[in-house]
Amino acid sequence: MDNQPVSSSQPSTQTTASTVTEQQKNVVLIVYVLQAVSFVVGLTSVAGVIINYLKRDEVKGTWLESHMRWQIKTFWYMLLGGFIGFLLVIVGIGFIILLVTVVWYIYRIIKGWLAYNEGKALSDGFL
Repeated sequence: MDNQPVSSSQPSTQTTASTVTEQQKNVVLIVYVLQAVSFVVGLTSVAGVIINYLKRDEVKGTWLESHMRWQIKTFWYMLLGGFIGFLLVIVGIGFIILLVTVVWYIYRIIKGWLAYNEGKALSDGFL
């Protein structure tokens, strides 16, 4: 077996699970802030998901990777719930769907933010 150390001239494309930079942490935090601000300025959540897609490869193998997945899923499920709720407003049930979707969205932001502050990864579950 070859037990030679990897040469430092080879670029590292993946961060180890324990190595997280402040810049990576700041990106995840910014997306949580953008999601929260989207209640006032709706387009900030779109900016957040774009950031997620652009930066997710940089956090592969770290605990922040789960936060990126969490944020992306939160955006798309919120969009889907909002669309379905909007379509069903005509029959009345849409208001309930919109309310549940907004409460769920708030829950996801808070749960993600709390796990982020504790330095913990998130599961891929719906809740």
